[in-house]
Amino acid sequence: MTARTRTDALEQLSEITGGHARAAQDADWIDSVDGMPVRWVASPSDTMQTSAVLRFASQEGITVVPRGTGSKLRWGARPERCDLVLDTTRLDGLVEHAAGDLVVVAGAGRRIADLQVDLAAAGQWLAVDPPRAGTLGGLVATASTGPTRFLHGAVRDLLIGSTMVRADGVVAKSGGKVVKNVAGYDIGKVLTGSFGTLGVITQVAFRLHPRPVARSWVTVPVGSPQEVNDLLQRVVHSHLVPSGVELDQPATSEAHLAVLLEGFGPGVAARTEAAMSLLGPRTVVTAEPPQWWGAEPGGNWADPPEDAALFKVTHEIACVGTVLEAVAAAASAGATRVHVRGSVGLGSLYVAVEGGTTGIPELVGSLRGRARSFGGAVVVLEAAAKVKDQVDVWGPVEGLTLMRSLKQQFDPGRLLSPGRFVGGI
Repeated sequence: MTARTRTDALEQLSEITGGHARAAQDADWIDSVDGMPVRWVASPSDTMQTSAVLRFASQEGITVVPRGTGSKLRWGARPERCDLVLDTTRLDGLVEHAAGDLVVVAGAGRRIADLQVDLAAAGQWLAVDPPRAGTLGGLVATASTGPTRFLHGAVRDLLIGSTMVRADGVVAKSGGKVVKNVAGYDIGKVLTGSFGTLGVITQVAFRLHPRPVARSWVTVPVGSPQEVNDLLQRVVHSHLVPSGVELDQPATSEAHLAVLLEGFGPGVAARTEAAMSLLGPRTVVTAEPPQWWGAEPGGNWADPPEDAALFKVTHEIACVGTVLEAVAAAASAGATRVHVRGSVGLGSLYVAVEGGTTGIPELVGSLRGRARSFGGAVVVLEAAAKVKDQVDVWGPVEGLTLMRSLKQQFDPGRLLSPGRFVGGI
């Protein structure tokens, strides 16, 4: 675009959003290391403004990356292009809280933390605790749930309705405000985990849960991968009904397995006693979570050094010992320090690479070479831009043909976050 055309586009975006469009700044770049220049940032206030922005972008061939707080904006592959960042944070209204029906409807730009405060007055909560704070739209787009998914289910299980805008500006709605819905093609489920490549979410409806009256964390130190596997199998095959089962295995200190129990006071107390008996004499019981609970390993990922990275490694629950051995073997081979943490009871771990002699691409290749042994996959969430340019962030996936077909139907011009998702979608 010429300078004159860029000025005209900004004026048009500003008119559409009621003055809430501006030229992009360095902080708006998709990657702060090898920055991807962004031309504009537009902040619509409702679905109709979002539709108008995307319709204009489609007509002009402008690529768009949706962004909430930006807490997970660097997850996945780097977009091939980004002309416009569509900031959803003005889509932050609490539309309806039907406490009697355990349902809430809110704008996709509402912060998760703010919604939880809204719901707390009624003794309810949205049963998600992702490791990074963000917006409801970002929660759906990245399908990031947290430890309590073990009992309450994943984001796609809690989402009962959504409003989205396609790349061409067409508005589509899915589901509704009731927990039980008729069968059919659910766009909300398709959008979950799509990383902003299929549409812009503007409103969501979730089913809620009562806040637990009592909570108890039972934590035990663990040694070998086999011990982790044995204790995990005891827990998942017991009658404890835990809300979460998490592992923390630092590179240079003792590992711990923690079990969260929730409910009414007497019931939690009885299950806590049962958990202590099940896990052995070294257990510690607390009313507050361990300091590491629900957080990603590796600290601040705002600007990772080139020898650091964060992987998500999935595995079959019965193969937790195998995946821990595979991570240890890959790290040892490259004299690399790794910190493992995550939901072993769900088959989902974060692995933070904290430096070493082996390059990140080699470590990823080593783990993926062992992936069949633990029945999972390895995805690179965080890494320096130069590292991501050397490795397939997503790795091999099943159903890629179907995913590409969906992309073609929803966004044939590849204007929404092009290249960010699997297979360059």
